[in-house]
Parts: sequence; structure tokens; C-alpha cells
Amino acid sequence: MSDLTPGELNALVSLLDDSDREVRMHVRDRIISLGNDIIPFLEKKWENSFNPDIQKEIEELVHDLQFSLLKERLKDWRDTDDRDLLTGLWIINTYQYPDLEYARLNAEMHQIYFEVWTAFKNDLSPYEQVRAINNVLFNTLRFSANTKNFHSPANSMLSSVLDSKRGNPLTLCSIYLLVAKKLGLPIYGVNLPNLFVLTYKSADVTFYINAFNKGLIFSRKDIFNYLEQLKIEPKEDYFEPCAHLQIMLRMFRNLENSFEKLGEADKVQEIKELIALLNDQ
Repeated sequence: MSDLTPGELNALVSLLDDSDREVRMHVRDRIISLGNDIIPFLEKKWENSFNPDIQKEIEELVHDLQFSLLKERLKDWRDTDDRDLLTGLWIINTYQYPDLEYARLNAEMHQIYFEVWTAFKNDLSPYEQVRAINNVLFNTLRFSANTKNFHSPANSMLSSVLDSKRGNPLTLCSIYLLVAKKLGLPIYGVNLPNLFVLTYKSADVTFYINAFNKGLIFSRKDIFNYLEQLKIEPKEDYFEPCAHLQIMLRMFRNLENSFEKLGEADKVQEIKELIALLNDQ
């Protein structure tokens, strides 16, 4: 874990409430330099401490270490060729649930895929394929729109949506997208203003799917009408598939908006930092 003995680590942590601010900052920097392997030790110290000042310092240290790890993972994800969507969603998820294992999300998503796959036939027409997915996701598994707590940060956390079966347009579309990809279907995300939807786009047929409305199928003309209602000038981006990077950026912006509404300024700043990191290419 480090070149320090347990006794030296204990002594270091005990200085976290030193009256000299310069000493405290030096101690913080030294602990941070030890990396994430120090977290279990810090958590143990927090449990055994009766000093609220030291407990608060430890909480902040652990958060800083975990946030630093998240940024490293996000940068690695940004720099990969495929930018795997489930990996990206897991990284976002670790902002609120740093101990969440990727394997857990992967297993849960595989179970959903298996449920859909058992009800699926490859010789179905594109519309029938989508209706088959809709039936499993929205009738059998009972995923639905979280209209009651639309702006909750939990709506951007895949693990929370999988647990509650309630999500916002982006997380519901992401689940749909991950299942469709494993089925080999040409289904992609579409970045509309105020709404995220999906498109089934092949050489022969193109239509759109609203996962926030139980997989409602609609047309290009409906998007024109939607944009007209919002008084927004149509542009090609509103009709075409978007990249996984755009999905991640939109997920982070949703989170930023959620924390703004909750008045959590520190979290808003951290999310802005993550957005800037994704945009830094």
C-alpha cells in the first residue's frame, strides 16, 4: 500500500486536525499521494475515531481519492477507440456509488438481454422486433418513466434505475440501446432537444423509438412537428444517430442540472470538471 508503517500512517492521520493549516495541507497531500489503496485504512480510521473534525477530514480525503480515480477511468474511456457505453455508464455511476463493481452492472444487463432474447425471433420485421423488445422491457420487466422524481440524480445512475425500474429518457434509452446492440440490431441514440430517443436505422427502413413512452414508434415527420412546437429550427443532428460520447456528455449535464436544483454547488463544480475532461480531446 505504501512505504509507511501502520504506526506512521496512524501518526499521519492524527495530524489531520492540527491547528496549523500548513501542516494539515501537507498531511492531506501526503495521504493523497499514497493513492486509492489507502482508502480501506482511512475508512477503518473513520470508524474508530471519536473526533468529528478528523472524521470530516477523512471523508473529504476519501472523496478526493475516489474522484481522482473516476477522472482517470473517464480519461481512459475517452481515449479508447470503441468507447463502450456500459463501461461509460458504470464510470458515471461510481460518482455516487464509488464501490459499485462493473461486473454487477454487466450481470444485470446480461439478465435483461437474456429475458429479451428468449422472446425474440430474428425473422421478425424491424417493427415487430422493436415491439418484442418493448413487450419485455415495459410489460414483463415493467421499466417505466420516472415522472414523479424526474430531476433526481438517481435517474442518471444505471444501478438505481435497474433497481427501481424507473428512469429518465436517457437511462431508459441506454438500457434499450445496450440490449439492442447485443441482439445485433441497428438501433442508435438520437440527441433531441429536451428529449433523448432512439432510431432504428438500416438500409431499408428508418423509424424512431421513445423509450420514455414505453417504446412508442414514431416517424421523421413527428420529429419535425416536435421541433416546430418547441420553435426550434430543425437540423440534421436531430434526426441522425449520435456517438456514445454524446450520450455520456448528456448524462453528465443531466446530473449537473440535478445537483443545481438541489443546491449542491460542490457537486455541480465536479460534474463541470468531468464534462470538461470529456470535451478535452
